[in-house]
Amino acid sequence: MSDPSQFISAAEAQKPFFAGIDVGGTNIKIGLVDDLGRRLAYHSVPTDAERGPEDATCRMAEGLAHVIKQAGVSSNDVVRVGLATPGPLTLDTGVLLTPGNLPGWWNFPIRDRVSEHCGKPVRYANDANAAAYGEYWCGAAANCHSMVLLTLGTGIGGGIVVRDLLIEGAHGCGSECGHILIDPSPDARVDSLNHTGSLEAYCGSYAVVGRANDKLDAGTKSTLSKLREAGKEITPLDIAQAAEADDCLARQIVMDTARYLALGLVTLIHTIDPDHVVLGGAMNFGGAGHPLGEAFLKHLCSELRPRLLTALQETMKISFATLGGDAGYIGAAGLARLEYNDLNQ
Repeated sequence: MSDPSQFISAAEAQKPFFAGIDVGGTNIKIGLVDDLGRRLAYHSVPTDAERGPEDATCRMAEGLAHVIKQAGVSSNDVVRVGLATPGPLTLDTGVLLTPGNLPGWWNFPIRDRVSEHCGKPVRYANDANAAAYGEYWCGAAANCHSMVLLTLGTGIGGGIVVRDLLIEGAHGCGSECGHILIDPSPDARVDSLNHTGSLEAYCGSYAVVGRANDKLDAGTKSTLSKLREAGKEITPLDIAQAAEADDCLARQIVMDTARYLALGLVTLIHTIDPDHVVLGGAMNFGGAGHPLGEAFLKHLCSELRPRLLTALQETMKISFATLGGDAGYIGAAGLARLEYNDLNQ
């Protein structure tokens, strides 16, 4: 949830204003930002996916009206809406195709329906790409030339921004960093799309748990065994907590995750040469300032830097994201701002 201390008043804000809507499987986040990306208001509603996409788009419009009223600004000063959803999607037609976590929403013209209900033009984007733009615009990579974001969660999302240009691709599949190949061996691990050897197959949350279970099945001693003996399924949080308690297997799993991420980042960095690499998502092992999170980041850097060209080894910035769960709606609003400025130059 947004931190109220991060919000500004309407009197402090710089017009025009932009709304961002970030659609997730559980909640829909709706926020209002000013022309500098500063937050004015925030609201969240349950996705209630079973009620269907048309019902959800109506509630998005209600949420927009709510944040406008909450901020105490005129609706006329909100000039455009940014919309972020899971993929796959088509950018040119604004259609949500076959999102795995929204099965009843397939092939729905979500961009145009949101525009109709909100009475505003809508800029549509993949949710990971929107989060990347949020971190680029006013988060961890603010004031950078370019950046790569990896979101660590059930899968591995990604986003690439170069000089204000979000790399979305000809088919809306640009920056799908989780599907780059890091292991070409025939017995490589399999990801959620049944592809072998991808970054996600080793670093998605299900992959982290899978690697831990494989070690336990092979007889490696660990406090995690007690969870399985009690009939419980191991989670990434269980692994992180065990690693914090100096469980050797859990610690190895966390550090191996850092090593696999480094292998993926080598390809991305040498392709793009970004200013900044940002790690976001829920599976950050505590993140910035947390002992395990900092150890994870340090090990990632130690695995990554020797594999980079000499000129990049000391100049590459790598950090955790700073916007948290707000990145998606802030980035969506920022993309709406970009589109608005392009059309009004």
